[in-house]
Amino acid sequence: MKNEDYAIVIDHATVRFNMASERIDNLKEYFVKLLKKELMFKEFFALKDVSLKVKKGESWGIVGTNGSGKSTLLKLICGILKPYKGTVVINGSMAPLIELGAGFDPDLTARENIFLNGAVLGHDKHFMQEHFEEIVEFAELQNFLDMPIKNYSSGMSARLGFAVATVVRPDILICDEVLSVGDYAFQQKCEKRMQYMRECGTTLLYVSHSAESVKTVCEKALWLRKGENVMIGDAETVMDQYIKFLER
Repeated sequence: MKNEDYAIVIDHATVRFNMASERIDNLKEYFVKLLKKELMFKEFFALKDVSLKVKKGESWGIVGTNGSGKSTLLKLICGILKPYKGTVVINGSMAPLIELGAGFDPDLTARENIFLNGAVLGHDKHFMQEHFEEIVEFAELQNFLDMPIKNYSSGMSARLGFAVATVVRPDILICDEVLSVGDYAFQQKCEKRMQYMRECGTTLLYVSHSAESVKTVCEKALWLRKGENVMIGDAETVMDQYIKFLER
């Protein structure tokens, strides 16, 4: 199968960070050590030789304990990070929900942020005006439109971000635990929209600590541990093994 048949192709990707191994209290000390070549760093590998192929229209859950590399992998796919080794190929438009409130200005109102976030996602003002009421209705924030985002709860921000990101059907939708801050009713509402988008051909990458949610929403799953692949397969099998691992 050619790469064009896949939405995402990750081939032996490694992500490396350099962490300072000593404390430096000011810029002067930093530059002196830099010029003298005395700066010491420790290498930290957030992802190690990870490979993944996601066919167009598939839904994948990405699971693992905190610090396993899930968010790093999503940032790699979104282009926020570049691989130290390996390659990442993306085919199609993308709507990422990887950080709560990303694309929002906390000092602007929700009304203003809808247009700002839409512009970040590549939508023009006319398009956002056409879909404004649909976004507000889905987010259930009719009474809070003229309130600054900084006064929103994390759940309200997540609802607004999800509503804007899914107002059109992207080729690839990425959700990183942002729905976990919403109430149960809204989580169910979001899951139904994701199911609908899947049926329409959207590729889904979904990070969640809820095993049942991953089994419901996803066909396949990737389990990461300390930046490495542990298991790849159908969601039911991977989640069962992951739960057994957690119980041990």
